[in-house]
Amino acid sequence: MPLYEYECRSCKKVIEALIRSVDETVACEACGTPEMQKLMSVPSSPSVKAKSLPMASSGGDCGAPRCCGGGCSM
Repeated sequence: MPLYEYECRSCKKVIEALIRSVDETVACEACGTPEMQKLMSVPSSPSVKAKSLPMASSGGDCGAPRCCGGGCSM
């Protein structure tokens, strides 16, 4: 079930709504109007430590399971 952001066209309040079906409508929590505009949202992604990627290595053992001790040229 995707979580979407909507902005009310009347009062400009931004809300998040969990949409369970295509037929579901969203109304503003503040003024009650159904005139909502879906906003573009940035998807979340897990954070990554700099040393967890082989290409972020400073030349030594990067910690990757198949690391040969530096150079990660592939």
